[in-house]
Amino acid sequence: MSNLLILTVVAYLLGSIPIGLIAGWALLRRDIRAGGSGHSGATNTLRQAGWGAGVVVLALDIGKGTLAEWLALRYGTMPLTPVLAGGAAVAGHCWPVFARFRGGMGMATAGGVLLASWPLGFAIGVGLAAFGSLVLRHSARGNVMAGLLVGPVIWLFTRSAALALIAVTVGVFVAVRALSDWNRVYRELWLDRGK
Repeated sequence: MSNLLILTVVAYLLGSIPIGLIAGWALLRRDIRAGGSGHSGATNTLRQAGWGAGVVVLALDIGKGTLAEWLALRYGTMPLTPVLAGGAAVAGHCWPVFARFRGGMGMATAGGVLLASWPLGFAIGVGLAAFGSLVLRHSARGNVMAGLLVGPVIWLFTRSAALALIAVTVGVFVAVRALSDWNRVYRELWLDRGK
């Protein structure tokens, strides 16, 4: 039980590392959340600080989830450990203890968890998010859809309850976080240009 708790807390703390915030202070000398969407993830970093910074933050946010889940898979002694650690990493990114609980949307970190669990799951998650955004023409609503569908879709591909449960857990965190932006107008996204 202590192993489960330790790895879950470690995953949350890894997820809480505010990569976008660090990039914002390093490059712009200000809080990245002060502009754009108000979040600290890769997309808002890209809007505020450019493509290079956005790609680096994206890679590191994915890396947080991957490392947290790898540690749980490698050192966990209970089947529930990767599920709780994956969810904790995403929760840490969305509500980071190191950034006054104001973080990003969790998509990249959730993707990292899926990448460590089952690499094809990462591709499925990205595909669902892109499809949802295109169909619904709204990123947050597309993320809600992707978050709710990723678990069932991965189960259809793998018939693995363990993988599906990891995906359901991270997907629910992503969907809940995205609900806060349900009515946001994303004027800066390519998707919404021309409206």
